[in-house]
Amino acid sequence: MEEEIRANLTRAKRIVVKVGTSCLTYANGKLNLNYIERIVRELADLKNQSRDVLLVSSGAIGAGIGKLGLSKKPRTIPEKQAVAAVGQGILIQVYEKLFAEYGHTAAQVLLTREDLINRQRYINSRNTLTTLLKLGVIPVINENDTVAVEEIEFGDNDNLSALVASLVDADLLVNLSDIDGLYTSNPRVNSGAQLISCVERISPEIQCLAEKTDTTLGTGGMKTKLMAAKIAVNTGVSMVIANGQKPGIIHDILNGKKVGTLFPPQPKAMHSRKRWIAFGPTIKGTIVIDEGARDALLNKGKSLLPSGIIQVKGDFEREDIVSVIDEDCNEIARGLVNYGAKDLSKIKGVKTRDIGELLGEIGESEVIHRDNLVIL
Repeated sequence: MEEEIRANLTRAKRIVVKVGTSCLTYANGKLNLNYIERIVRELADLKNQSRDVLLVSSGAIGAGIGKLGLSKKPRTIPEKQAVAAVGQGILIQVYEKLFAEYGHTAAQVLLTREDLINRQRYINSRNTLTTLLKLGVIPVINENDTVAVEEIEFGDNDNLSALVASLVDADLLVNLSDIDGLYTSNPRVNSGAQLISCVERISPEIQCLAEKTDTTLGTGGMKTKLMAAKIAVNTGVSMVIANGQKPGIIHDILNGKKVGTLFPPQPKAMHSRKRWIAFGPTIKGTIVIDEGARDALLNKGKSLLPSGIIQVKGDFEREDIVSVIDEDCNEIARGLVNYGAKDLSKIKGVKTRDIGELLGEIGESEVIHRDNLVIL
């Protein structure tokens, strides 16, 4: 199966490439211009092959650190925002100049999670990116770190790149880092660690292999890359984690060579609206369900009813996105909830016919309707 999927990568027409801070900057924070020029040359060559190319680039904070002469990464949110504001301008200037030398036009696109939470902004973001591609432009995408507090504190461009790949119906996401791929253990501390060539299913055992990367400038590690892979494969996008320090790595991947770690797409890709439900909005709460409800969701195609709910966690409102987990804390689904947390706590575990009596009004029969539910 792996050989067939890798062979299919040669036909990928729309490619998202994510480059991490560890590749783009030196340890002192200054931009690695030689590396950036090499990546731009590879992407420009892909564009010359009539492929659509989108670049998700880290490095804004790193570039700002170098420009301002700081000795280390800032810790406070205002400092990070200020440094990112300086670095974003530097980064896009470099990309625009280098892409222009190879005859291509680059466009800066700054996104926040809010652009993916709001359904209309989600559609607008999709339309903007697809229109840029139609015009032959190479979008250079980054989180808008100057205003996105949550994204700077907790976010990373691994997840952003997967969401972008889903947003534009990409064929392939290439996640370039300073490591060859996913290993059986941390290769930096265990010389016997083995590279995993292909991950057909992101099981709990695979997730346990992800260990946080010790890095001065970046925010992501293997854990976030696996989260990104989960988004990509569930939305029909192949993903490869590979070492961006190796010259020609992108072309090697697109030539079907066995490099990095391949995550094949799931057979049934989600439609656009369900992609948004599953991976766009921030999760506002959690619903714990019993074994009967778990079976009804996974095997019988049913909606989530109050009778199968054991516990309600978080402070969410009607039509927020919530996570549905089983008693072993495995995430089963995500969906748009018909009840806020306060009302849902009152009706959990009861029959549908008793909702009106407990709440004083007749509400929805389903806590989450099947049409608004995404099985993970």
